[in-house]
Amino acid sequence: MRGGPSLLLADEAEVRQLAEGLDVLRSARQVLGDPVSPNAEVRYTAIRLTECLADALRVAESRGRRLPLADGGT
Repeated sequence: MRGGPSLLLADEAEVRQLAEGLDVLRSARQVLGDPVSPNAEVRYTAIRLTECLADALRVAESRGRRLPLADGGT
């Protein structure tokens, strides 16, 4: 095991966040692909996409911190 219970919880949270992002992306494609989608629906979609992007960036940053440094790296 490479980290213990807290790392396992973090990994599980990341998996959930990325899965939710995929669901939101699928819904967003439908909403944005419909030229007559109501403004409120488009706005809500943009809000959800922004939340999911923030989560994905947080996951990427967290995983980047866990990568081992290359020899001679900073």
